[in-house]
Parts: sequence; structure tokens; C-alpha cells
Amino acid sequence: MNSEAKISQKADSPFTMDDFAKALEKHDYQFQKGQVVHGKVYQLDPDGAYVDIGGKSSAFIPRDEASLRAITDLSEVLPLNEDLEFLIIRDQDAEGQVTLSRRQLEINHIWERLAQMQENSQTVQVRVANVNKGGVTVEIQGLRGFIPRSHLVERDNLESLKGQTLTTGFLEVNRSNNKLILSQRIAVRSANFSLFEVGQLVSGKVTGMKPFGVFVDLDGTSALLHIKQVSQKFIDNLEKVFQIGQPLRAVILDVDQGKGRVALSTRILENFPGEMLENMDEVMASAEARAERARNKLSE
Repeated sequence: MNSEAKISQKADSPFTMDDFAKALEKHDYQFQKGQVVHGKVYQLDPDGAYVDIGGKSSAFIPRDEASLRAITDLSEVLPLNEDLEFLIIRDQDAEGQVTLSRRQLEINHIWERLAQMQENSQTVQVRVANVNKGGVTVEIQGLRGFIPRSHLVERDNLESLKGQTLTTGFLEVNRSNNKLILSQRIAVRSANFSLFEVGQLVSGKVTGMKPFGVFVDLDGTSALLHIKQVSQKFIDNLEKVFQIGQPLRAVILDVDQGKGRVALSTRILENFPGEMLENMDEVMASAEARAERARNKLSE
């Protein structure tokens, strides 16, 4: 053995594995608030349960931390001698006992699941619990959420929504400040968007006009008929061509669900430049046959 190895062995030998175990026991680094641990329930009490998590002393889970849902029998959610996951919610007390929770762990998992659903633009079912001036509060998988009035389909008689189940999308999912804001309108729009495709003939009503185009309501989804897509002939003023509330049929040119946009065209239905301006009724009446021809052009 060379001299370096001897020195190394001499330096290492005084600190044995027993010393290491004692050091760990002394400082007890293994259990801290916020840590997820595995353990087995070995005793049920009226106030909670005692859990073996491998420490010097047992851990305790209060009854109201056993589950997110209301329970009458603790053994339903805390079966004896089964390996379960727990969240440490309170550091060791004077006797070295930590306080655990299954309820908080469930809540954390729900927040993670809802954040993932928001990322994937998914919808969720919620039940309306209460109403206030700004909107409605809802229950969602055991959590409390809020839908602003402007994001409800029914905005006038909010009281009528109490107890109802609504399909909603997500506006904000923020675990750090307990903010869960939802939107019924996003869900409706998302459902409608899944029905749209390029080349499809749709029917709607003119809801607004700007110098650059006409806004058309497609059963709850707003679409834009750009001024250049009205006719093959130049138009200087859309108000001479359309009226608010006027029914309109058009072909979908583009669908962008991410930006919430549907682009329309009536230009593509014309048999000759300016037909939409000279004889719109005829274009609308034979829109199906014209749209079929347009679809063939779009697919070329």
C-alpha cells in the first residue's frame, strides 16, 4: 500500500457508518415541511391516525387532513398497513412528531392536473355554487373557482345559474395565489371551432363593420369577412353593401383556434367580378353549388 492510500485510510477510518447514522439521527434532516413521504397507518384514533414513515417517532395525520372529501369512516381513506403517500404540513414538534396530510396532497395534484388541462386547451365541468355582482363562484374537483360575468353565456340572470353544471375553459390557473379563473365563452368557442374547416359553407349574421371588413356571428363564434374577400371587384364602402343583422353565407378560408379567428370569403362564390355587389341574393340562393366549386379550387 502506498503512502497516499495509508494517509487516506487513516483520515477516513475514525468516521464510521455508525457515526454517519448517528449524525443523521442527531440533525434529523430527513423530514421537512413540504416533503412528500411514504408511510403506513398503524393506528386509527377518533381525531386522526398514526403513521409509520420510518422516523425516530411516529407521524400523525389529523382527521380533517385525511381526504378532500367528507368522510365518516377513516379506514375508507386510511387503510391499515398499506403503503400511502403523505405530505408533511408541519415540522417536528418537541417529541419529534411530524404532521401529515393526504388532503393537501390531493389539492396539489388537482392544481397540477388543471394546469395541464389549461396548457392543452381542454374544458372542464364545474358546478355553480354562488353568485355575486362580478360573476359566479364554482366548485371544480374540490376547489373553488370563479367565472367573470363577461365570460358567461347567460349574463343577465345569474341567479338562474345556481346549482347548474357548466362546461368551461381556463383563463388563469395559479397555485401560488390560489387563483382559478374560468370561462364558459372559451369552452363554447372551442366547441364551435372543432366544427369548422377550410372550404366549409357557413351561415351567420352581420354583427359589425369596420373599414377593413365585416364581422359575422357564426352561432356564437365571431368571424371576419375581409373587404378584399367580399368581391373580386373593388369596394370603397362596406356600408353600401351590408347591413347590421343581415343574414350571410360565406366560405371559410382559414381557422386559427389559437388566436380565436375564422376568416371568410364570399368573393370565392362569385361567377364574375362584382356579382356580390350587383346580385347578392342570387349568390346567396345558390351558395351550396358555388361552395362546392370553391372547395374544389381550394383543394387544387
